[in-house]
Amino acid sequence: MEIMRSKFRDPSLVKKVADRINEVAPSYTVRICHICGTHEHTITHYGLRSLLPESIDVIAGPGCPVCITPAAEIDNAVSLALKGVTVLSFGDVLRVPGSEVSLQDAKAQGGDVRVVYGVDDAVKMAKREPNREFVFFALGFETTAPSTAAEVLKKPPGNLSFLVVHRLIPPAMELLLGIGDLRIDGFIAPGHVSTIIGLEPYRIFPQAYGMPTVIAGFEPLDVLFGILMLLRQVKEGKARLENEYIRSVNPEGNVKAQLLLRRVFDVESGYWRGLGRIPSSVLMLKEEFSGYNAKRKYDLKVEHARELLPGCLCHLVIIGKIKPPECPLYMKACNPQTPKGPCMVSVEGTCNIWAKHGIRNPKHQ
Repeated sequence: MEIMRSKFRDPSLVKKVADRINEVAPSYTVRICHICGTHEHTITHYGLRSLLPESIDVIAGPGCPVCITPAAEIDNAVSLALKGVTVLSFGDVLRVPGSEVSLQDAKAQGGDVRVVYGVDDAVKMAKREPNREFVFFALGFETTAPSTAAEVLKKPPGNLSFLVVHRLIPPAMELLLGIGDLRIDGFIAPGHVSTIIGLEPYRIFPQAYGMPTVIAGFEPLDVLFGILMLLRQVKEGKARLENEYIRSVNPEGNVKAQLLLRRVFDVESGYWRGLGRIPSSVLMLKEEFSGYNAKRKYDLKVEHARELLPGCLCHLVIIGKIKPPECPLYMKACNPQTPKGPCMVSVEGTCNIWAKHGIRNPKHQ
């Protein structure tokens, strides 16, 4: 594994691909949108934008699951914790602001909020403490949703329920194309999600929208090859769906994981923080599993909530309309130590990534 990683980070190979990109890049601006926080980390950490010609603008889309979780869902988790229910959550969710407070604030106020590394940890806790009520805050994209589905099918203990806020990536990509003043010339699709869903859900983009689309991995060479493949499509004027990440992504995806999702969840429309309501983009537990549905069990209402603090422009960062330094709060009132918006909280948030790499000016990235 380490040998493969070193190969995909080889500076001489990276330079060769970057040189090739510079050769084929057109003189006019090409805006390439990726949909993955890990892609943004790779691009920023390795300074890949500095290797690209000025005409290539790589923007970050809604690829951070923590960032797009609606404030109303955070509010629901907070309300449960403050009512005596033990809320189990991934660590980078704790500081994400709801309408007023975060789960970390709820914990400081006496709520029982615990960090887990996965849904299996939640099941173990519920078994160890049968007299307590537990709720697992199940968020994430298609990558983590199968794990939630698998545990639900195993019929976990009755004192554990699930606050499900899983979201689906392709509908969000399609929404981006409907934003009139947001120009996108090509998509880099997320590798992790693609290992689950395969190629088929992305075909709509080249076929219906004429949008070049490439699934790419997460090493520097993966990203650069993805950009090069997109530029060749742009140059040819022929949009295609291509898979750069062939070592991990099969055309059909993970069929067993897809069956789990269809068995446990229904697909509905729902809200994303920063994007609004997106059709067919939310997973909800089927009626037969309603006993594990925390919203049903505790009569939770998904209501509209204040998504962002005044002055926070996370909603524009999430869709790639602005770079983090263009937000007036960036590295002033909002920083990794005292985050004000969701993009600064999560390790996959664009603002957090840029801040930790010391980027203060988008031109210096």
